[in-house]
Amino acid sequence: MKQSKRNINDLKVISYYTGYIVIGTGLLMIIPILIALFLQEKEPLIDFIISINISLIIGFILMILGHSNKEKIYVEWKHGLVIASLSWIMLMILCAIPYYLSNHMVSFLDACFDVMSGFTTTGVFLLQDLDHLSVSLNVWRHILTFVGGQGMVVLALTFLTSKTQGAYKMYVGEGKDIALLPNTRNTTRLIWFISLVYLIIGTFVFWVNGIIIGLNPLSALYHGFCIFASAWSTGGFGPMSQNMLYYHSFSYEIVTVIFFMIGALNFGFHYTVWRGNKKEIYKNIEMQSFFITIMITSFLVVMGLNKFDVYPNAIATFRKGVYGLLSAHTTTGFMNVYARQFALEWGDFSIVVMTIAMLIGGCACSTAGGFKALRVGIVFKGIIADIKKSLVSENRVKTFKYHHIKDQVLDSDVVKSSALIILCYMILFIGGTLLGCFYNYPILESAFESASVTGNVGLSIGVTSITMPQVLKIYYIVAMYLGRLEFISVFVLIGFAIGGVKKICARK
Repeated sequence: MKQSKRNINDLKVISYYTGYIVIGTGLLMIIPILIALFLQEKEPLIDFIISINISLIIGFILMILGHSNKEKIYVEWKHGLVIASLSWIMLMILCAIPYYLSNHMVSFLDACFDVMSGFTTTGVFLLQDLDHLSVSLNVWRHILTFVGGQGMVVLALTFLTSKTQGAYKMYVGEGKDIALLPNTRNTTRLIWFISLVYLIIGTFVFWVNGIIIGLNPLSALYHGFCIFASAWSTGGFGPMSQNMLYYHSFSYEIVTVIFFMIGALNFGFHYTVWRGNKKEIYKNIEMQSFFITIMITSFLVVMGLNKFDVYPNAIATFRKGVYGLLSAHTTTGFMNVYARQFALEWGDFSIVVMTIAMLIGGCACSTAGGFKALRVGIVFKGIIADIKKSLVSENRVKTFKYHHIKDQVLDSDVVKSSALIILCYMILFIGGTLLGCFYNYPILESAFESASVTGNVGLSIGVTSITMPQVLKIYYIVAMYLGRLEFISVFVLIGFAIGGVKKICARK
């Protein structure tokens, strides 16, 4: 009897907070509704009114089914992880409704694909006729990638009461594990404060640059917001189908590099530097790892492109090759070459280097995806530590440390946990590569596309399209989802669901 009551209580806690997150994200549809009203986009306005009502109704039902007195709720680890992973699935479905109603999607599965791509800041899409998409729906795409970069759970926790116990467990469930401030709510507010400060600065810079390159002021503002939202969130979406090629501007591309490089850095690093600790820039193991791998992979890509004389001079090589590499390594996915140019012009060597860069990714607790530079740095330092231990006397006990925001002990558990997550990414990447090969895509193209979705990058070599097999679309959705939430919370959701099914079967 006690066990049954406990199971019901678990479901109520999960239901309440999942509903809360659904409502919080659903209310964001007010923004495209206001834009549609202002621009007199009648059909998109109706689509968003329908979508927001469905989202709010489902959200309120979930909250009503949960606890009525949230002050008494204590969120356990399993609750927090399940809430985070379950809310992403529900929001994918609900936020796909305006996509599907727009008639720019071939199927609802394609709509879900694009929403998950936005939430996970991946940037590949199946949306049709992007150049004639309504402004309100296009802004909605970029809102999703901007919010997804910070996290929908982070957004919801920003408005929770400080008395809510266990909020940190939901925060960790969304793939973030750094506490910038002692209180979780204050930490999430700080993350949003940092992002909104950059949003104002970045949109203004892109607006000015847009006017300089010939866009009218209103259009420049629209493009400026969209491109900044994607750059900061390392998302890769663009308001036009040609992505960065649409602008034909070296200055515009340079500004995107500045903001997606900043966006790929740890929020904790931002906060530490903002407080005046400039030494963190060169002392932090994550910064060291991130910039070393960027330098190595950039050098290798340039070598590969020069070998085949792909571009005529250094400026063209930087603008196409290095830009593409930086976009891949930060998991942004902005493209200033056509998808098939990777396959037909770059050569196998450069494609392999790009694939490795996409898998490594950006920094932990940032908007970027991939293994994360922190884990790469920890595993590498762990290997060096083991070598050093083997060279000293067995009687000597040597403690190894690494610096990440503060000095920390490099113990075996830290190294093992980092290596385990990297292993999970590799299994997911290999699975996607094999599935692509099964459907007769060339192995390098399958590996490139698999690395792109697994690392939440968004660069495409031409595999992702409406004509690709449904199974591959579903796998890519799962890969984006697992890669963004970094596996653990999703595994807990699966375990929780299986446990519930077993209990139901046992009663029968």
